[in-house]
Amino acid sequence: MITEYKRYIVSKFLTSLLKISLIFCSIILIMNLFEEINFFKDVENQNLSMPLFLTIINLPSVLFEIFPFVFLIASINFFIDIIDANEINTFKILGITNLKFVQILSVTTFLIGIIIITIFYSVSSSLKFAYLDIKNKYSKDDKYLAVITENGLWVRDMYKDKIKFINAEKINNQDLINITISEFSSNYKLERSITAKKADIKYNKWILYDGVINLQNDIKKFKNLKFETNFNLDKILSLFDNLSSQNMFKLYSLKKDYKTLGYSTDKINGYQHKIYSYPIYLTLMVIIGTILMISTKHNSSKIFKIIAGIIISVIVYYINYFFSVVIEAQEIHYTFSIWGPQLIFSTIVFLNLVRLNEK
Repeated sequence: MITEYKRYIVSKFLTSLLKISLIFCSIILIMNLFEEINFFKDVENQNLSMPLFLTIINLPSVLFEIFPFVFLIASINFFIDIIDANEINTFKILGITNLKFVQILSVTTFLIGIIIITIFYSVSSSLKFAYLDIKNKYSKDDKYLAVITENGLWVRDMYKDKIKFINAEKINNQDLINITISEFSSNYKLERSITAKKADIKYNKWILYDGVINLQNDIKKFKNLKFETNFNLDKILSLFDNLSSQNMFKLYSLKKDYKTLGYSTDKINGYQHKIYSYPIYLTLMVIIGTILMISTKHNSSKIFKIIAGIIISVIVYYINYFFSVVIEAQEIHYTFSIWGPQLIFSTIVFLNLVRLNEK
C-alpha cells in the first residue's frame, strides 16, 4: 500500500513540475519573442518566423538556468494541491511522515537532475550554439571574430577598410605573446605582415614590442609600434563567456585549448562544477519548498504560500549572485563560488529537518 502511495506522490509531483514548467515556458516565450522581434526590426525582408524560431531554440537554455526556481515553485504547488484535496492527512494515516515526504521528493528530484545534466543540457547547449551562430550572422559585429584553438588565439578584424588576421601563441595577463598579424586590403590583397614578441592589448590601441614589419618585402624592425583595432582585452575575453553553448565534451576540449593559450580556466571549471552540482541544487530547492509548506499552517492562503515561495526564490537568486560577483572579482576560489551557496542552503535544510518530523 505504501509503495502505491509513493508512486502516487511521485506522479503528483511530476504533474506539478510539468505544469509549472509550462507556465514558465509560456512567460519566457512571450518575453524573448519581443526581444528577438526588436533585434530584427532593422533587418530587411524579415517576418515573424525567424524571431519565433530563435525564441524556441533558445528556450531550453533559459529554462536550464531557471530550473531551480521552477522546482521550488513546483514543490509548493504540489503541496497546495494535496492540501486542497485533503490528501495530506490521508498520507499521514498511512504512515507517510513529513520526513518520508522529503525522502520521496528528494530522490525523485535528484534523479530528474541527473537526467537534466546528461540529456537535457546536451540538447540545450547544442540549440544555444545554433542560436548564437544564427544571431551572429545578423549581428552588426559579424565582421569581428575571435576563436581559441590548439594553435592559440585567432582574431579576424575589420578596421578602417583593412582586414586583419591576428594569431597569438597565448595570453599572459593583458599581453598577447608571439603575435603574428596579416593585414589585407578590402579585396583581400596582402599589404603587410607584422610579427612581435608581445602586444599590450589592454586598450584598442595595442602596443607591439620587439618585432618586424614586412611591407611588400621592405622589412623593418621596431622596438614598439602602435596598432589600432576594434579589439581590446575585455572584448576578446567576453567572446568566450557564453559557456552555456558548450556541451560537456566541448567544455573539456575548450579547457585544454585555454591551458595551451595560457588563459585562466577558472570560468570553465566553475561552470563545470555548476553542472555537476545541479542535481544537488535542485534537490535542495525542493526540500526548502517542502519545509516551507509543512511548516506553514495548512489553512494559510494560497497567495501567502506563493508569495513566500517567490521571496525565497529572490533570496536564493541574490545569494548566488553575490557569490558570482565575488568570483568575478577573484576574491574567492571558483569552487567555493559554486558550492558556497549550496553549503548555506544545506545548513538551512539540516537545521529545519531536525524539527520537521515533529510537526
